This record gives sequence, C-alpha cells and structure tokens, in this order.
Amino acid sequence: MVDEKVVSHLAKLSRIGLTEAETKRLSKDLSSVFEYMEVISEVKTDDLPEISQVNGRENVLEDDEVLPADCEPSSLLSASSNETYMNQIKVKKVI
Repeated sequence: MVDEKVVSHLAKLSRIGLTEAETKRLSKDLSSVFEYMEVISEVKTDDLPEISQVNGRENVLEDDEVLPADCEPSSLLSASSNETYMNQIKVKKVI
C-alpha cells in the first residue's frame, strides 16, 4: 500500500501542492493501481510472441514522387502581394 508519506514525498519532488484530502485520495488511488498491476503480472505470457503493434500493417509508407511544376517560379513570385528580393518573397520577421 502506498501511504500518505510516500505521496507527500512524490508531490514534493514533483513540486505539486496537494491538500491533505488530495494526499489521502491519491494514496488510495495509487494503492489500487499497484494492486491491479500485481493481478496483471500473474497472467502467463511466456508462450505469447512479443508485438510492437497490433493492427498487422507493415511499412505503409510510399516512395516520394517528384512531379513537374505546373508553372514558372517567376509567376509564383508575381502572385504574391509581398515585396520580393533576389527571387524570394520578403516577409516580416517572426520571433
């Protein structure tokens, strides 16, 4: 069982301010979690294969395909309402 002293110590390490009621509640909640973990650890999984994902999909990425441009770069520059400089669009500084 996780006692209130442990919860208070964890809260201090985490720099979380807890009231006495919250400390008591979290003590009970954490105790329940650890008790459930003990139940789960009793499940026999020795014969089960290790898995990293469950949907069966593998390598779903596609190769990149370079397509020809539909227009000239100069027409893209002229389409902008911003000022251009050395074939680049000038924009405001973003910090």
